[in-house]
Amino acid sequence: MRRGSETPFRAGRLRTGALLHVGALLAAVAVALSFPSMAPSPYEITVGIAILNYAVLSTSWNFVGGFTGYISLGHGAFAGLGAYGTGLLVTKAELPPFAALFVAGALVAVLAVPVGYAALRVRGASFVIVSIALVLILLLVFQSWASFTGGSRGLVVPRPFPGMLRSEHHRTFYFLFAALLAVALLTWWIIDRSRFGMGLKAIREDEDKAQSLGTPTFAYKLVVFVVSAAFTSLAGGLYALWFGDLDPVFQFSILSGAYMVLMALLGGVRHLYGPLLGAVIVGYALEYSKVEYGDTPLHLVVAGLLLGVVVMFMPDGVIPAATALLGRFRKADATSIREVTAAELKERHGQRDRNDGNDGTDGSEVRDSERSGSSG
Repeated sequence: MRRGSETPFRAGRLRTGALLHVGALLAAVAVALSFPSMAPSPYEITVGIAILNYAVLSTSWNFVGGFTGYISLGHGAFAGLGAYGTGLLVTKAELPPFAALFVAGALVAVLAVPVGYAALRVRGASFVIVSIALVLILLLVFQSWASFTGGSRGLVVPRPFPGMLRSEHHRTFYFLFAALLAVALLTWWIIDRSRFGMGLKAIREDEDKAQSLGTPTFAYKLVVFVVSAAFTSLAGGLYALWFGDLDPVFQFSILSGAYMVLMALLGGVRHLYGPLLGAVIVGYALEYSKVEYGDTPLHLVVAGLLLGVVVMFMPDGVIPAATALLGRFRKADATSIREVTAAELKERHGQRDRNDGNDGTDGSEVRDSERSGSSG
């Protein structure tokens, strides 16, 4: 009976929350799209591109880490493969830049099938070690195969828009990275609300139980692993077209995978916008420390401090922690007698009396409980 009388109020709160969510999303999109016009110099746009690149990478990692709970420190390997695949297809096969980008992404997705088939048969620390081994193997291969990859000298990728000014070049790639991020977020959102996503979450909570209930756990893990690798390689390939200079030490770095994990954990791996928020915080902190302190390893100290703060104070991430805090305030407001007007009280008493008359039950216990709850 109380439940029926409170339904309109609960529905109102839900509608208000949905409107606030949509409003905040539209405001964030408007700010992101207008950022290149508001940036005082091309350098700020490059910082925005770096943060968007981090956001795509961490969101791509979150397909595996957020849905299945498998922590991969080797996802930088797929970004490096996408970057070098795009660069080599442009320089060696003379493909158009964006055709090379998507061909490289498709090839990395195909390569991810046997890699995932081998890696996903182990769990926990063993999976982490396998992912790190993949990065180290590719680093040695691309450094040693100098005649094809350029080795330690690196690989120069021609700019896709040769006649464009540098400022316009940065502006164009800012929107390209933003579009790729939007597609990645939309894909994550669709999977999150699908039956396939429910199966992945079951794997995250208890893989053995999910398998005993008939969920094809290995097939689900492999599919989402390939999807994650494809988006990661597209981010790496787009970076290659934008930056134009590839180095195997940077492209196949364990730090790249560690940054993806840190960003996703900081924002919240189980939330759609968690990796995006983490990328904004960590990406800006990294870029700021690099500018202020040059080539010193201080940016690594900053990353370590952020990771320590997350583990100690926000193990589920910023967004879940903020949501829980807001939920406590809302609960306190909902139980406060000062927030209930006389008209609302009259409506609740009228609804309760009508329900009592219809089903013949005695509402005295409910009234007593409401009085005691209000006084508390």
